[in-house]
Amino acid sequence: MGEQFFFYVLSCMLVGSSVMAVTVRNIFHAAIWLILALTSIAGLFVMLNAEFLAAVQVLVYVGGVSMIMIFAVMLTSKIGDERIKAQNEQVGIGLVVCLVLFITLVFTLWNTNWPVTDIPMAADNVRAIGRLIMTTFVLPLEIVSVLLLAAMIGAIVIASKQPSKEEEESQS
Repeated sequence: MGEQFFFYVLSCMLVGSSVMAVTVRNIFHAAIWLILALTSIAGLFVMLNAEFLAAVQVLVYVGGVSMIMIFAVMLTSKIGDERIKAQNEQVGIGLVVCLVLFITLVFTLWNTNWPVTDIPMAADNVRAIGRLIMTTFVLPLEIVSVLLLAAMIGAIVIASKQPSKEEEESQS
């Protein structure tokens, strides 16, 4: 009974924070709602006895990607620009698409046989994943780390770039 209660709590948190992340007008608040959604997913991983995936979810997505998004929002100067806050004129189309997706989801959930097994997972999943990352997938891991480092350095250079004298004169 307790597991089911926590599942519903985490699911409601996930759905609610996901909806808020895409509907709020302030991009900083959207990033905060996204962090809550990603943390809820980590909680669901814990309930599925996938503690390694929960830890990776928190470290990579909540800790890494969300912080990069928040820093990007804080480093941009257009966050308070009124021109960005224009009205969206596609609300009707968005509602129709949401209705179609909802009907498709309900149809899929209703007509799918969800197999459930009582076979426990192997105890050494973390060791096997670590061995794969450090042997078979070491090159993609290093490529991704270099790309992320280059993106971070580029963002810092763009954000800290001093305006030239011509730009200062044209603004005044």
